[in-house]
Amino acid sequence: QVQLVESGGGLVQTGDSLRLSCEVSGRPFNTLAGGWFRQPPGKEREFVASISASGGSKYYADSVKGRFTISRDDAKNTIYLQMNNLKPGDTADYFCSAKSYSGSYHLLLGPLADFEYWGQGTQVTVSS
Repeated sequence: QVQLVESGGGLVQTGDSLRLSCEVSGRPFNTLAGGWFRQPPGKEREFVASISASGGSKYYADSVKGRFTISRDDAKNTIYLQMNNLKPGDTADYFCSAKSYSGSYHLLLGPLADFEYWGQGTQVTVSS
């Protein structure tokens, strides 16, 4: 059973930075691709970013390109989302996800990909 535990959310002001962490357990970490999604208040969940099992391929939603960076530390079994220059529109519950996939094909890793495993979420609120 794969478990994902997010941390790092909070209340910040416009322009601030936050780093979300997602600790993964239950399966060899290097066999899992990872992703971050978010669900703004009253809206549907949306793709934010994803990273391949090797860390060599990354995808981002247009709304976060240039501001957010996804990364992974295989020694710590952790996926990160560094969020810079935060805006009120980034306010959402952020969810970490993972899937057993070693490739980088955009349909299986990018914005339209399905992920198998999900964390409980961490809340990010950006005040203006």
